[in-house]
Amino acid sequence: MSYENILLQKEGNLSIITINRPESLNALNAKTISELSSALDELNSDTACRVIILTGSGVKSFVAGADIKEFSDFGQDQAEELARNGHNSLFNKIENMTKPVIAAVNGFALGGGLELAMACHIRYASENAKLGLPEVTLGLIPGYGGTQRLPKLVGKGIANEMIFSAKMIPAAKAKEIGLVNEVYPIEELLTKTRELAHTIANNSPMAISKAIHAVNLSDTDKGFETEIKYFGELFEMDDKKEGVSAFLEKRKPVF
Repeated sequence: MSYENILLQKEGNLSIITINRPESLNALNAKTISELSSALDELNSDTACRVIILTGSGVKSFVAGADIKEFSDFGQDQAEELARNGHNSLFNKIENMTKPVIAAVNGFALGGGLELAMACHIRYASENAKLGLPEVTLGLIPGYGGTQRLPKLVGKGIANEMIFSAKMIPAAKAKEIGLVNEVYPIEELLTKTRELAHTIANNSPMAISKAIHAVNLSDTDKGFETEIKYFGELFEMDDKKEGVSAFLEKRKPVF
């Protein structure tokens, strides 16, 4: 499938999606959201792909936010539909993928851009990255999951401070509060992200898929029971048999 606003690069068991709108600092518009959704569907059904990296083109911006021009004159019903469609078609889809999605945050991750990164399972950032949710400066609140995912990552107090003040924070501060996992020089960011992706790709894809779902339920009353259920189910699957055999035979498993 061909895309206009994103680039899709496949490297064996790793795939990289690059948001490619440098003229607008990779801002999210409706077409970009639709293309990202389609690319994720394509990769989710691609058996060769085990890990996905999501990044932005250039060195200035991961995603600088939503494309405000598209919704500046919306009314309430249109705005609610915009947010709901975004949740269903992209942000929730990323969070519930059967394959890990790693955000390589290269530069600005603001508004919808930070919400996109937070929907990913892991976040690496460049040293020049700036992260924030500036929606209240427009008389709005985050509409793509920011009020829900940020408190889970950094705690309610820090989330409130970031949302209410609309301040951008540097990458080092984002790592300190747990918003990103690691910070690297911009020229090393994709290399380090690829290294993590390849490490993950060597592990059981079935176990990782189950782990994603179980972790996503960790703050619900279904979390523990889901973990128990999946733990048992995996005992009947080939990946568990290969993993245990490899351990006992003192060799690396081949999943």
